[in-house]
Amino acid sequence: MTASADIARLIISCPDQHGIVAAVSQTIAELGGNIISLDQYSTGVEGGQFFQRTVFHLPGFAAARPEVEAAIEAKLAGRFSMDWQLTDAARPKRVAIFASKTDHCLLDLLWRHRRGELPVDIAMVISNHADLADDVRTFGIPYFHVPVDKHNKAAAEAKHLELLQGNVDLIVLARYMQILSPEFLEQVGAPIINIHHSFLPAFIGAGPYQKAKDRGVKLIGATAHYVTEDLDEGPIIEQDVIRVSHADDVAQLTRYGADVERAVLSRAVKWHCEDRVIRHGNTTIVF
Repeated sequence: MTASADIARLIISCPDQHGIVAAVSQTIAELGGNIISLDQYSTGVEGGQFFQRTVFHLPGFAAARPEVEAAIEAKLAGRFSMDWQLTDAARPKRVAIFASKTDHCLLDLLWRHRRGELPVDIAMVISNHADLADDVRTFGIPYFHVPVDKHNKAAAEAKHLELLQGNVDLIVLARYMQILSPEFLEQVGAPIINIHHSFLPAFIGAGPYQKAKDRGVKLIGATAHYVTEDLDEGPIIEQDVIRVSHADDVAQLTRYGADVERAVLSRAVKWHCEDRVIRHGNTTIVF
């Protein structure tokens, strides 16, 4: 039996009102569950939106899950106009990683997964280049090379959908240097997390670290966010920065940037897969 056996996570969102926490706690107690942790947040004292992440232990949860879902629907969902999600902590989310030629974010995720630091099952790596195939296969992860260019983009995305649909819970873009089409985003059926340097929108396009050096930037950072049709403008999950010096050359700035990107992306993936991130419009609540 794993440490996460019989552990459930209940994620809720609803208009803030009196009695939500008490009602959720009572419902779990009546089912025989014991609350391990509870995080909550409201966007306003009056008229706000309420969010809560409740982790509880319930012996035989897998078998009791239909009963738990029925109780939530009957006692909580209608009463509080509640959107809710119930997950089993013992079931890691299946993740697909997209990458191109740059390897630092991809290999960091694979390394953390192998060390047991990421609660995920990495189902596959998909790349528009073959360069990283040997590195990935040393981790025992399937690698699919799907070339993409302006002449075959629709066919490539059709292949991506064939590999992904019904097979993964999350897609991670680990420096995947292709823009996903609106049609792909509409059909893929799983959330997507992207990572990029924090210079946007100041230094768009090629050579951002040279541009940053030329402007004398003093901070380098990274942003992990959910992907939407608005390029690089989806809800932000995590960000971080480090201070740099006028004495750092472009190569050193690039290394610093890679370090920050690795850390930020791994935290974002971990938090998502632990059901800590709740989307609210174009922002997020992270417990």
